[in-house]
Amino acid sequence: MVENDEYGGRINVLGWLSVLVIAVLIGRAGYLQIYDGEHYARLAEGNRIRIIPTMAPRGTFFDRNGELLVQNRPGFAVSLMPVMTKIDPVVVERLSELLKVPVEEINKKIEAHTGFDPIRIKADVTPDIVTIIEEQKNIYPGVIIEVQPIRDYMNKEEAAHTYGYVSEINDMELEKKKDEGYKSGDIIGKFGLEKIYDKELRGENGGQQVEVDVTGKPVQIIGNKPPTPGDDLYLTIDKNLQTAAEKAVDDQLKQIHANAAAAVAMNPLTGEIYAMVSRPAFDPNLFAHGISAKDWNKLNNNPYHPMDNKAITGEYPPGSTFKIVTGTAALTEGVVSPSELIMDSGHHWIIPKGNADGEALGLINFQQAMAHSDNVYFYEMGNRLGIDRIEKYARMFGLGKITGIDLPYESDGLVANRRYKEKNFEDGEWYLSETFDAAIGQGFNLVTPLQAAMVMGEIAADGKRYKPHLVNRIVGPDGKTVKEFTPELIGQLDVPMEDIQLVQAGLHDVTKYGTAASIFKGFPIEIAGKTGTAENPHGRDHGWFVAYGPFGAPNIVVAVIVEQGGYGAQSAVPIGRKILEAWFGLNKPDPAKQPAGEQKKQ
Repeated sequence: MVENDEYGGRINVLGWLSVLVIAVLIGRAGYLQIYDGEHYARLAEGNRIRIIPTMAPRGTFFDRNGELLVQNRPGFAVSLMPVMTKIDPVVVERLSELLKVPVEEINKKIEAHTGFDPIRIKADVTPDIVTIIEEQKNIYPGVIIEVQPIRDYMNKEEAAHTYGYVSEINDMELEKKKDEGYKSGDIIGKFGLEKIYDKELRGENGGQQVEVDVTGKPVQIIGNKPPTPGDDLYLTIDKNLQTAAEKAVDDQLKQIHANAAAAVAMNPLTGEIYAMVSRPAFDPNLFAHGISAKDWNKLNNNPYHPMDNKAITGEYPPGSTFKIVTGTAALTEGVVSPSELIMDSGHHWIIPKGNADGEALGLINFQQAMAHSDNVYFYEMGNRLGIDRIEKYARMFGLGKITGIDLPYESDGLVANRRYKEKNFEDGEWYLSETFDAAIGQGFNLVTPLQAAMVMGEIAADGKRYKPHLVNRIVGPDGKTVKEFTPELIGQLDVPMEDIQLVQAGLHDVTKYGTAASIFKGFPIEIAGKTGTAENPHGRDHGWFVAYGPFGAPNIVVAVIVEQGGYGAQSAVPIGRKILEAWFGLNKPDPAKQPAGEQKKQ
């Protein structure tokens, strides 16, 4: 009896345990189906649904008059749809042969990829590639064709350093920007305005919800979200002036057999950049669809560095253009009066430094010395001022630091000073000869062409310094202005107005009686200017020219440098004149002087 009772008890326990297990299983099944059913349905759906992003068109560039500068064109990219199983190596090999992309490069992209976005293998492929893939889908499982906007730099090399270029994001950039929504395969601004305003230009990607089979082959489109285009940039650039400036630089380089130059044209009263040229240049379209090793090596091995924007990164001794700073300092500090005559015998009497070619001008005053760019006179100004006061005024003009223009990689230049020599040279003692060099823009002094334009612009604007900028306004896809840029005053010369006017008068005489007079003979607009020749230990001297006009009411400043161009009056001044001619409309034929037949054609 006892054994039967024990056996019956065990049966009861097992029975209750079985009931409990069944109850738990039923409860769990009910929970999964009722409470978590939607969650697991989404996971199952994710096994067959993929989101194919549709790239947003980047915002376009317009010049100050609304003329189109940079746009987008339709293009095709070959991509791989990520699937649950490993991508077939045979497909990778076929793609490699078809697209001329190394297998190692494709595998690297596959290994680095995360998520369900397509793995972009090659952008901007030709129509015949698209046809082959579409017609032979059975041997390219998981391969899709994406339609994407491709950046189109319509004018090729023109203003390339200003507009910049775009290319696929690299690993280093992705690591920095992944928290900002950037993903592998994204196109990103790498240089110029494209880089500075990338967030505004890139827009918001859309996408297609696509059903795929087990191989990743698309079956049908389930949903679609259109992309939102990026904002447009309306630049300060004047397209016609930019074209004229580039032609003026190219023509002059060809004529004098030089290879590198830079030019800047800006409004001294607002800081707006009208034109910016750097030579040699490059075609940014090469980067938009992935630059080839051959094209990259050609650019990278060019000894004149076409990828450098020399207008803002090139650092050169300012030469005699620096006499604007030295002259302003001398007048303001009272070490010379405007009427004082100083004897120029060809060489200074303390240190035998002299004028180019030993020229001697005799007794000259401040205005004459500025007009004729007399070295002996300005050596004496350096002697009277000393290096510390020269440094003070150079920094007052904004030299030795970046201007803050909305472009990447701007250089800050260098102001000659005692601390620099003490820090960088074993013999840290400062010598009078070095003060003489600094006073005429040689020695340790270095400026960029933009900084040279800023110095001239401050004189033109009666001592005011405005931040240079390249964008007037940002406009959204709906046509509404998102942001407008207004002139920003960032500095003011602590100099009496009468001293600025004396400097202005001397610069005016440069184009009337001085070093630029022969080139500007007959020019109908009154222009102030300053030539310069910067010593270069590696070859011919660099030629400088800075100018502004009209003299009484300036609206443009021009700065030009020609690397190894020789005297500025011969190399840089002709470029400056052509840029000013274009700005004032003097390069256009006068209809009144043309034959009647020619007038009708216009």
